[in-house]
Amino acid sequence: MTTADSNPLDLQSSRYARQMRYPPIGVEGQRKLLAARALVVGCGALGSVIANTLARAGVGKLRIVDRDFLELNNLQRQVLYDEDDVAAGLPKAIAAKNRLARINSTIEIDAVVADVDPTNIERLLDGVSCLIDGTDNFETRFLLNDAAVKLDIPWVYGGCLGAEGQSLTILPGQTPCLRCLMPEPPPPGTTPTCDSAGILATIIAVIASLEANEALKILSGHAEAISRTWTIFDLWDNTVRQIKLDSARPPDCPCCVRREFPWLAGERGSHTAILCGRNAVQLSFPGRSAIPLDQLETKLAAVGQVSRNKYLVRAAIGSYNLTIFPDGRAVIGGTEDIAEAKSVYAKYVGN
Repeated sequence: MTTADSNPLDLQSSRYARQMRYPPIGVEGQRKLLAARALVVGCGALGSVIANTLARAGVGKLRIVDRDFLELNNLQRQVLYDEDDVAAGLPKAIAAKNRLARINSTIEIDAVVADVDPTNIERLLDGVSCLIDGTDNFETRFLLNDAAVKLDIPWVYGGCLGAEGQSLTILPGQTPCLRCLMPEPPPPGTTPTCDSAGILATIIAVIASLEANEALKILSGHAEAISRTWTIFDLWDNTVRQIKLDSARPPDCPCCVRREFPWLAGERGSHTAILCGRNAVQLSFPGRSAIPLDQLETKLAAVGQVSRNKYLVRAAIGSYNLTIFPDGRAVIGGTEDIAEAKSVYAKYVGN
């Protein structure tokens, strides 16, 4: 039986015993983890491994944000989910929360089904001590960089393709930010995608573990142990490169020096995205009024096969598969043409 003055750490000591025996963590580091709040943006391949690790480590308040729903091809590399989750048609954030709550019922897990954009990123970062990147596109990463630098929140970048992955920890004001190293995102169509290059689950596990480890350093109060290099693994060629970044911060970086935040201001970036490996386009409509899913289900049932849960409506209409969320955001499957996707949305959902 617990009492009003019971020590939560004492009550949980058997759960975290092995972790606390590692001297850099210890009892004090574990206390800091239990009191910490972290934000994981994206809960697909990288994000599911990161969230799983942080929940098991006892990060006390874990917010996970993802815009997408589950499909069978996710199971090859997205470790929090199973076939039942796919069959249930759950958004990834909800399925992740359900699984994490069974893994560690003593922490607070906040699941948000949303597209991270300039209208919500600062709210999502409220009270957060560390931001961890589980995304798959540079537009969102440049937005995260803007917000983290503006709010002085450490963040960990990670990305994978094929058998190669990379990670970088950014401490605003101390280390180069993403725009120091990459002033502009790569132009659309100039870099490989998981459609063309594929991806191995093994590199996901390595990079996500590296990201989670950096987050644990930050959240347990060990800034001195944070990596100051850009680390790149190629598991197929068995190579590791570490690029020192001591002199990589230009004196006129538009973000961390001049304090210009165009992605955060909504001046850069789009409200559409071609989804990697999906033959699908996401359409977002910031500020749009909520869509009554029951009414939309009735409307679409007249033209296709429809299913609904409290998180989304799905409709198979001809060669297209539409998934619509309450905020009006939609994933239009069956095309990678943005104009075509917009036409399908306007025809079946409305303007």
